[in-house]
Amino acid sequence: MTTRPQGASLTAFELLLDIDRRCRLLVADQPFEPSPAQAWSGIGFRIASHWFVAPMGEVAEVLREPRSSRVPGVRPWVVGVGNLRGRLLPVLDLSSFLGLAPVAPGKQRRVLVLDHEDLFVGLLVDEVLGLQHFDLEHLQPTPPQPVLRNAARFVQGHFPGARNWAIFSPFALAQAPGFLDVAL
Repeated sequence: MTTRPQGASLTAFELLLDIDRRCRLLVADQPFEPSPAQAWSGIGFRIASHWFVAPMGEVAEVLREPRSSRVPGVRPWVVGVGNLRGRLLPVLDLSSFLGLAPVAPGKQRRVLVLDHEDLFVGLLVDEVLGLQHFDLEHLQPTPPQPVLRNAARFVQGHFPGARNWAIFSPFALAQAPGFLDVAL
């Protein structure tokens, strides 16, 4: 620091330098802690009694089920077409597509929006449980048992725990034969 007359105040820059110096002294006395384990995050959702988590980068947004118009001549798992900020959003019942009963009516129903390459579609699920965080060292590469048989080809591992969270890839679903084959 520079020499200044008694009682003269420090400049803002000199104050920042002093705060930095004091913080470094405090940190130097702290014990070393290893860095935290790598985390994996995704959007948790439920279909019937099955718990899934979709990778963060594969879900564009989560929204309440939009009003949609039925489309004649399509498979039963096509709920309809809705309007999302001026874009047509086909809404598909993921539960029904996977061979289960259609998603039950209720306030918990949500739509996971998939916006991948040229595909823009909403996947209707029973419930979204928000952002889920997992320790990467607990990732199991094989699908959990029992996993929904029809969903197994879209599952890329799981995180065991109180709920067995299967990692469901909407991108893998989008590339699956038959997913875009909606006409009867």
